[in-house]
Amino acid sequence: MKSERLLLWTLALVQFTHIVDFMIIMPLGSQFMKIFDINPRAFSLMVSVYALFAFIANLFSAAYIDRFDRRKALLWLYVGFTLATVACALAPNYWVFLIFRGMTGAFGGTLGAVILAIVGDVIPLERRGRAVGWVMMAFSAASIAGVPAGIFLAASLGWRAPFLTIGLFSLIVFGLAWYVIPSIQAHVRAAEGRPSPLQLLTNIFRDANQRMALLFTLTLMLGHFTIIPFIAPYMQLNIGFSNHQVGYIYTLGGLLTVGLLPLFGRLSDRLGHAKVFTFMSFFALFSIFAITNLPPTSIGVALLATSSFFIVASGRNVPATTLSTAVVKPENRGSFMSMRQSVNEMALAGSSFLAGMIIVERPDGSLGNYHYVGYLAILMSMLAMGLAWRLRAEH
Repeated sequence: MKSERLLLWTLALVQFTHIVDFMIIMPLGSQFMKIFDINPRAFSLMVSVYALFAFIANLFSAAYIDRFDRRKALLWLYVGFTLATVACALAPNYWVFLIFRGMTGAFGGTLGAVILAIVGDVIPLERRGRAVGWVMMAFSAASIAGVPAGIFLAASLGWRAPFLTIGLFSLIVFGLAWYVIPSIQAHVRAAEGRPSPLQLLTNIFRDANQRMALLFTLTLMLGHFTIIPFIAPYMQLNIGFSNHQVGYIYTLGGLLTVGLLPLFGRLSDRLGHAKVFTFMSFFALFSIFAITNLPPTSIGVALLATSSFFIVASGRNVPATTLSTAVVKPENRGSFMSMRQSVNEMALAGSSFLAGMIIVERPDGSLGNYHYVGYLAILMSMLAMGLAWRLRAEH
């Protein structure tokens, strides 16, 4: 049990670094728009290029990832992620930064699929919800410590400082991962005589259960990430948060969810993953509406709206992820999770870019049309609630 817990903590740390790297762009949105002299649409491209490259990389890895030891796959991907993150800090202009962000996404996005494949391989289904909850605590930790620290570093030392810090911390985590993560090759041995990469991808889309899981992932992300990239810019430009105060959004939201994620995992294991997902998604509809229709108000009221979204978003992500790990057998789990991650990143890129197309900059500098983005997110969330009940567990 001790070794299992250490493994989960190590995977959570790997997850933490690449989540902070991805999330740090969003609270710095207004600064990037000034530094690079870009509009909301160009900023949305900064967010979506990460997901676009992750989508392409995961399509490729879906065909080959189950041919390798999980440990080797994770370590090599982590090296690439670390180098690309440091390169972002050294980028001289907007376009070079975009290229390196894409490279970071290619490695970081694929890391997420490998992490979930490891959890699925090592932890039995009856305890998997709790394990997923522990690994996903990285999101809360990123909100509590990583993102606020990045905001402070950017405000104090410039926008390059957060990326250099993430790169250096990733080197330390790499050493821990090298020591802790065991060789995991059972899926390789179980898949001797496996079909060609093209056949593997074809098999995924021929399986109705796996197709349903991918559609579920797509709708969930569209119901989730359309509003996220512009939460911080909206709070700054429309509500009046300062560059330092925007960190409160992530600190408070993270503190509220860090203790709740394991609880959501236990509830999912005990009550049923689809049931907990549906319950939390229902309340997510109200949080999405509140954030995207928020009029000028006090910082306290704004934080109440954003924190409620952190809670319900984490509450539905844990059972949703657990449901997805169970729709495929172990020997093909890496391929499917890479494909799922690819769809996840495609939806992330598309939702971010779509939000950037809908949102406009008003003459006074505030953002408009955010409520339309919220209505789209609500519709997609409702579709995801229905799809969750159609997934069938294989293992």
